[in-house]
This record gives sequence, C-alpha cells and structure tokens, in this order.
Amino acid sequence: MSVEESDAPRDRSARRNPAELRDHLVRTAFVTEESVYGVVLVSGMIVVAGTHGSSSWEVFWIVAITVVVFWAAHVYAGTVARHGLAIDHVMPLKQAFQTAFRHSLGLLASALMPSVILLLGALRVVPDALTIWLALWAGVVVLAVLGFVAYRRRGAPLPMQLLGALTTAAFGLVMIVLKAVIH
Repeated sequence: MSVEESDAPRDRSARRNPAELRDHLVRTAFVTEESVYGVVLVSGMIVVAGTHGSSSWEVFWIVAITVVVFWAAHVYAGTVARHGLAIDHVMPLKQAFQTAFRHSLGLLASALMPSVILLLGALRVVPDALTIWLALWAGVVVLAVLGFVAYRRRGAPLPMQLLGALTTAAFGLVMIVLKAVIH
C-alpha cells in the first residue's frame, strides 16, 4: 500500500444506497450517547429554569442557548481530540471537524421535541405550567425510544429492548421526580 493510500480517509458512504445512508446516520448521529446526554441536559435545564417561576419563553431560551453552547463545545472538543489521531491514517482538521459535527448531532436533535413544546408554551398554545411538564415527559419518551432502538439494533430480544427503553427512560423519570420535589 502506498503512502497516499494509507493517508487517505476511507469513505465507505460512497458505496451505500440511500436506505443504508439513512440507517448509518441514525446509528452514528442520533442514537448515540450524545443523544441521551442531550435529553438529560435539556431535562435538567427545564427543571432548574422552570423552578423559579420562569415563563415558557424564558425556559425555552435558557434551554436553547445552553444546548447550543454545550453542542459547540462538544464539536470543538471532538475536533481537537480527533485531529491528527486515527488508527490507520492521519486525520486532517476538516475530517476531524466533520466527524465531530456528525457525531454531535444527536445532542442537538435530542433537544428538538422538548424545545418545540416549550416554544408552544411561549406562543401560548399550551399553558405555561403544563408546558414544563409536557416537555419533561417528552424527554422521557425520547429517552425510551433511544434505549429501545439502541437495543433493537444490537439484535437483543424484545424483553431486553423493552428493559433498555425503561432503563434509559428512567433518567428522564428522575428529572420529573426532581421537578416534583423542588416544585
């Protein structure tokens, strides 16, 4: 193998059909530890921001800004950590950034459903008091789906998939208990 071949990044995505690319994107960007972390982060921010009688609008902005800052820090840290380090080649800065960006998408995506609910409260479609609780329960649902899909894609039997969903959702349930205790 020549030096050029060993230094060139391996792009397997060029050989995948659209369904395979979609499945790969879901596996590598959305059903990740960043997704779970993002939902727990958002739920924690909702609990803290919603505790002081803040409106849905205020909670929405606190959550949105916090998630974007955490996401940007995650992309930066991932880029720095990956740059120049790879098993079979030197990873250029651009590739390190693209990999970190793609890998961190789950953190952003996981904040979408609770944020949309907060925005509905901010727009007065849903009452403020109900909005906070709906956003927290949406986090539980997202966590359950993430846990279920993670176990399913590993070929676990259905009882393990359900246990994985319940276990992952438990992190969101802890946030709901925390909100109930603090409230």
